[in-house]
Amino acid sequence: MLKPILLPLIIAFQLLTRIPTPQVEKVTPQALGVSLLYYPLVGLVIGLLLTVINGLLFSATIEVTAVLLLIVWVGITGALHLDGLGDSADAWIGGYGDQQRTLEIMKDPYCGPAAVCSILLVLLGKYAALQHITEHSQYLALLFIPILSRSFILVLFLTTPYVRQQGLGESLANHLPRRSAWLVLLIVSLAMLIFLKLSGFILLVSALISFLILRHWMMKRIGGTTGDTAGAMVEILEAIMLLCFSLFCISS
Repeated sequence: MLKPILLPLIIAFQLLTRIPTPQVEKVTPQALGVSLLYYPLVGLVIGLLLTVINGLLFSATIEVTAVLLLIVWVGITGALHLDGLGDSADAWIGGYGDQQRTLEIMKDPYCGPAAVCSILLVLLGKYAALQHITEHSQYLALLFIPILSRSFILVLFLTTPYVRQQGLGESLANHLPRRSAWLVLLIVSLAMLIFLKLSGFILLVSALISFLILRHWMMKRIGGTTGDTAGAMVEILEAIMLLCFSLFCISS
């Protein structure tokens, strides 16, 4: 029997990763909501794994290191967020501006050309930035970017309506402890500034601006968010932060 304090933590890892965890017999809506508070911690574990793997690949070329890090990054998450990115891209292109049609396409399991292009572009952007970051041994970027991208899931659920009735996402949105969530976000932001200083500020600003643009598109098209758009947001924010770090935070 899992202790109540561990249940939301395990749920968070089960929802966001393929890391083996103890079996959960019963999931309550309250535990689902609280699990959101642990999303930055899931990001921390992903970041630590990437940092350790990067250190173990000291004898590999920059290109090999970057591609292996990307493979591990995708593998840890089970391509969950990439799936959301692909579904959202197909829905945005095929929905023709219609909210209901957009939501219907998002549930379609088939992958269209918009999905393929969006996933390919995001992975290419990440790969290119990872080459530059690993070349200059910027380990803290590998550590903090997964944390911040998953922290913005909290921001999304705190500020944006969940448009699908019933199901997992509704429980997450309705039972998120809002005051605790803002405290978690404050801690993450302070940690970024303390450990990364100006680079942390650049990452925070780039992520916030990107989030506001993405949220605007979500509100305009479907009136809120879904699990797919949340996953798409994570992938896009990670790519943008990696590229911004590569462009603005590494001295030549």
